[in-house]
Amino acid sequence: MAPYRIDIPSAPPDALDTLIQLGALDVDRVDGALAAIIPDWVTPEAVSAALGVADVSVSPAIARDNGSVWLVNPRPVRIGNFELQLTDSRAFGTGHHPTTALCIQALEEALSITIPDAVLDVGTGSGVLALAALIMGVPRAVGLDIDADALKIAAENARVNHLSDRLTLLRGRPGVVSGVWELVIANILAAPLIDMAPELVQRVARRGHLILSGIPSSLEAEVRRAYEHLGMRYIRSNTRGGWTALVFQASW
Repeated sequence: MAPYRIDIPSAPPDALDTLIQLGALDVDRVDGALAAIIPDWVTPEAVSAALGVADVSVSPAIARDNGSVWLVNPRPVRIGNFELQLTDSRAFGTGHHPTTALCIQALEEALSITIPDAVLDVGTGSGVLALAALIMGVPRAVGLDIDADALKIAAENARVNHLSDRLTLLRGRPGVVSGVWELVIANILAAPLIDMAPELVQRVARRGHLILSGIPSSLEAEVRRAYEHLGMRYIRSNTRGGWTALVFQASW
């Protein structure tokens, strides 16, 4: 079973609070109606009874970020005083997954100290992190991904946000680029992060920073050891919803 969507054309005034109490995963207004994503253990009949309405429409919910995020509709990601518009797609990176939020938090912290000339975003997906860095003032970004479809989506998101001229997109792993970056980001998963650790570390400039996310909290120590072994100095970690982001600085 999976969460489902319910649309309520004539919602009572207290409907929002009632839906939240029922465990709604997301609530939004669509064309004047109130829509919500309801977990599968709450039946549509229970929702109707709690709201005191019979006029409801039930439909399948759309999973995003590989089935880990449930939203009524895509919505802009807020970056400081700016909003980042993302097209609705299957590429990872709605901006609402805990791993993405952790990366954006780490980015904000890093860029509050210094703004590098460019950032490298490995496993860019929708391009959300590279675009966030550009919105925060980084002049240029390079996004890498092994999925050609993800790169097309990232290019479209760059166009929508008028950032195409500052974002370069390439297909492949870190080895497809040369040179080093003062700031490297990789929001993937623990296993590929460990596998590509030597490639990633080679892309970090002298005293540069590395932000890693997509790490289940239970595997934080394992990922940390892999990068410390290669000379990266652990700075801090942030955790949200069972996920962890790690921040390192090059020791050279």
